[in-house]
Amino acid sequence: MTIYTIGYEGLGIDEFISLLKAYDIETVVDIRELPLSRKPGFSKTVLSNTLQLTGLAYIHIAALGCPKPVRDQYREDGNWQLYTKGFTKYLSTQTSAVESLSMLASTSSCALLCYEADFNFCHRYMVADAVHKFNGMGVVHIQTSDPKTKHSAGRLAALA
Repeated sequence: MTIYTIGYEGLGIDEFISLLKAYDIETVVDIRELPLSRKPGFSKTVLSNTLQLTGLAYIHIAALGCPKPVRDQYREDGNWQLYTKGFTKYLSTQTSAVESLSMLASTSSCALLCYEADFNFCHRYMVADAVHKFNGMGVVHIQTSDPKTKHSAGRLAALA
């Protein structure tokens, strides 16, 4: 079994759904603490309804989102190492959520959803790693072949 991750930065909703279909994803697991987006189609209610219409399930697990104090600190200092340390510490307190996600991912092809195109600068790779450590599941990070938006580890990354 494999757990997937995907960021919607630089994607329209149609391209996003096409990527999910290409990887045979059945369930989108939104791990943004606050599943809101300025980008049309990616806020919780609209996204959930759109996915349902295309035959995909949507689940929001707020406990696996990055807590506001960690996000705020990153906005202030742009220190990715400090962000990673803060989120990893928080994630270690969310064993029940990681276990629930692991069980879901063992019965449905799941993609962890967050904003950032580059999983290296997003908390979703840490959540996927926690699932891997829990049950040995493989991890695949879905990426577009030509991302419309590229960024480095700047202050705008990993704010979800």
